[in-house]
Amino acid sequence: MATGDLDILVPTRDRQTELATTLAGLAAQDAEFGVVVSDQSDGPAGYDTPSARAMLRVLDLAGHPVRTGRHLPRRGLAEHRHHLLSHSRARYVLFLDDDVWLAPGTVARLRTAIGELGCGLVGAAVQGLSYWHDERPDELAPYEEWHGPPQPESIAPGTDAWRRWTLHNAANPAHLARGLRPGEWRAYKIAWVGGCVLYDRAELVAAGGFEFWRDLPAEHVGEDVLAQWRVMARSGGAGILPSGAVHLEAPTTVPNREVEAHEYLAARAGAVDQGGWGS
Repeated sequence: MATGDLDILVPTRDRQTELATTLAGLAAQDAEFGVVVSDQSDGPAGYDTPSARAMLRVLDLAGHPVRTGRHLPRRGLAEHRHHLLSHSRARYVLFLDDDVWLAPGTVARLRTAIGELGCGLVGAAVQGLSYWHDERPDELAPYEEWHGPPQPESIAPGTDAWRRWTLHNAANPAHLARGLRPGEWRAYKIAWVGGCVLYDRAELVAAGGFEFWRDLPAEHVGEDVLAQWRVMARSGGAGILPSGAVHLEAPTTVPNREVEAHEYLAARAGAVDQGGWGS
């Protein structure tokens, strides 16, 4: 169970129905936390609908401090996460995407896990349950549990650790969790986790947070991957089973996916080293 040292940070844009569903998942959690929702919608804020307002009231009445606000103009995903992080001073921060429903008990399990494991981050990989009958044993092959505290790891494309990304395809996390007893959880090795990641805030800030947004074009993806790699290189990280995070499988609100944060910054650094940009 959390002890009031956790904020849940929700960046959102143009997802009124999905945001209300995400908030409903939070309203059913049995942990202690605050909630910060930052909206970048083109139209009215996603939290300004009857269903979202109802869930925000449920959260507030249950003792969860709630803050909402607009953050415009848009400067990219990394900058939005940076903005949210700057509005929390909690020991732990859970970045939760606006299209993820959390099963009851998920937040408490993540909070317990990061406390016991003592690492920089733990994540609940989102599950696409429309793929429940799509079994992918080859994609589950890289699964490996942590026995003891997660150790720092350097992850990059082409490494053995990189190949773990297949663990989080489709409904793979749900398949991996079969056989676990009620109340039981496992920590396993990851390449990264999308959609629901709990950080030790001090470790995230020490790794640079999302400050790299200043060096990225506004249209980019993979900012969460880069931040996680930097944290895991310092203090390790783990995925947690069962996940409890269900992807709502809504269409993306980020259709331009040409610029991957880690690739762009690596190319930029190489160009500077060779006397290119910024010389």
